[in-house]
Amino acid sequence: MKREFQELAEGSHHNPHEILGIQVLQGTWRHRALRPFAKSVWLETATERFELTHQEAGVWELSQKGSAPSDFRIRAVYENAPDWLTSDSYSKDPTIGELDLHLITEGRHEELWKALGARLISSKDSLGDTSGVAFTLWAPNAVAVKVVGDFNSWDGTCYPMRSMGSSGVWELFIPGVGSGALYKFQIKTKNGNWLTKIDPMAQRTETPPATSSVVTQSKYQWRDQAWLAKRANTDALKAPMSTYELHLGSWSAIKNYKEVAPKLIAYVRELGFTHVEFMPLAEHPFGGSWGYQVTGYYAPTARFGTPDDLRFLIDELHNANIGVILDWVPGHFPKDDWALARFDGEALYEDADPRRGDQPDWGTHVFNFGRTEVRNFLVANANYWLEEFHVDGLRVDAVASMLYLDYSRKDGDWLPNEFGGRENLDAIRFLQETNATAYKRNPGIMMIAEESTAFPGVSEPTDRGGLGFGFKWNMGWMHDSLEYIQRDPMYRKYHHGEITFSMLYAYDEKFVLPISHDEVVHGKGSLLSKMPGDHWQKLANMRSYLAFMWSHPGKKLLFMGQEFAQPSEWSESRELDWWLLEHAPHQGMQKLVSDLNRQYLKNPALWELDHQPEGFQWIDGGNADQNILSFLRFDKAGNPMAVVVNFSPNPQHDFRIGLPSPGTWQELINTDSEAYGGSGVGNFGAVITEPISHNGHGQSARISVPPLGAIWFVLT
Repeated sequence: MKREFQELAEGSHHNPHEILGIQVLQGTWRHRALRPFAKSVWLETATERFELTHQEAGVWELSQKGSAPSDFRIRAVYENAPDWLTSDSYSKDPTIGELDLHLITEGRHEELWKALGARLISSKDSLGDTSGVAFTLWAPNAVAVKVVGDFNSWDGTCYPMRSMGSSGVWELFIPGVGSGALYKFQIKTKNGNWLTKIDPMAQRTETPPATSSVVTQSKYQWRDQAWLAKRANTDALKAPMSTYELHLGSWSAIKNYKEVAPKLIAYVRELGFTHVEFMPLAEHPFGGSWGYQVTGYYAPTARFGTPDDLRFLIDELHNANIGVILDWVPGHFPKDDWALARFDGEALYEDADPRRGDQPDWGTHVFNFGRTEVRNFLVANANYWLEEFHVDGLRVDAVASMLYLDYSRKDGDWLPNEFGGRENLDAIRFLQETNATAYKRNPGIMMIAEESTAFPGVSEPTDRGGLGFGFKWNMGWMHDSLEYIQRDPMYRKYHHGEITFSMLYAYDEKFVLPISHDEVVHGKGSLLSKMPGDHWQKLANMRSYLAFMWSHPGKKLLFMGQEFAQPSEWSESRELDWWLLEHAPHQGMQKLVSDLNRQYLKNPALWELDHQPEGFQWIDGGNADQNILSFLRFDKAGNPMAVVVNFSPNPQHDFRIGLPSPGTWQELINTDSEAYGGSGVGNFGAVITEPISHNGHGQSARISVPPLGAIWFVLT
């Protein structure tokens, strides 16, 4: 036993429970405890006290005839230090069951966060409380693992974990550890080195730049049952969705989930958005990554409070009838040596070959989607945010980087798939499994892909061979329309196809139209700064562009600050320029966005048939010379809305458009209204049709089209 005692003292024994704790023998029982530097060690029951004898390397032993005690404590006596009295970690049954281990090995544990990580366990015996924490960790290449934390002075000598066999899981129950305790794992690698790593399954962390994992248990009581029931019975494809995207750290000077709730809710309700989308809130070490380089996939960033503080914010949003979408980043992770990279001394979460395991664009690792346990880690992570935080949707970042093996790689720097192609077949299967599992378990949620290529079937169901997303960001519309709107109106007629081309593929996928954070950073300028002309023309261009966006088929997303035309580029290091709202032009833009949202919600023609050709019809999409677009939107009952957008600085009076029905057509939105900062060219609130054929319709009306303006009409 001398060698095994030495391995225990060094922390390199793979199964300390075989040696330590109670061992029942024939007619006798034995107990061993690891207590280096102790002066004496005792086993104490309610009625008896037994002294252990030191054997070797800090291991103490006791042998007795008869039946082993079930309830006892271990007391270690030290020179010039208090006694250490505790229940015994090594006399406990494993805190993870065979079914959990089987599901982990198979990569099918859909609630992985309930099996791995740090879980508080409370129980009592005849001697009192035996509460503590069950630590479980997947590290299949480790030779040995120890738990370290502020509860053992970051010395894991007395806390070696046991291997649970071929599952690669390590386990240890430590009594006396409570919520708020800091911890990490020390991992001995195959080459004999010791690594100190965070818990990949930690549900709470220290505030960066500190990196420890934190024991936690939610005590939050949800109050959004009515919201969840309504969500489960809503078809998101046929419902309105106007999303306000924000970076929580720079939206305002308030830096706390709980404290920001009333201000954010009041603002979003005032603007009329149906959803908010938070840029990633999972823990990340570098604030300048905006959350897109994640180290704590199961931990909300501690920068803004506790996990229950985030639950409060989401609950409050739901009770204000506002949905919550969260950015999720399963494609890559940073190389910090205390986090996931080479976690147990080997490539574990990443592929060992840098041609697949490295992401050159971002200096990160790519997940090994072909490994069952890694895929399970990510699939369960999606479930975790949807179920533990009641998130209504996940917007999946950088899907294209996962789909293609040659993404951002030069010839010779990537490995083809088994058929010689460039598609990452493992990533495709992972995305399909994630989406299918998320929708199966969480009725009414949305999985949204940020996917920038023409990969087919992104928003097709998995049973039809698609990736299974509910929606896809329309990056083509975003790129083409921004290219168009940035041009001087004098030259727009030569590029008319940029503003109309999106309708040729509008129904290929279930699209969201995004003007996201990516379009207003890195020298691209804000949306306002992209517009040509003087300041008035910039504002007018932007107003007409937003009205065009809100009336175009597809759900909507607008990044914070653009709703009041912030001229400066967004920076994560400072709050938005709220002072601009002291000035009328910016108040006008904000009022327009609010009115667009309110009319959008009131008129199902703008969202009910977003993804069906019956919901859209050109009146005249070919008027390039005048830079004018006109089209109809329809709801499922056939009720029309007419939209006219003038991307020219020239007003058009006595401009005739064909309309599908006779009568009075009310002017719902006119972006040139003086209330928005416009020049006031309009139609006095309504136009009346005449029985004159035009644009293929038997009825038409003469209208005034404002300069750089858009008008919405509905039949009254």
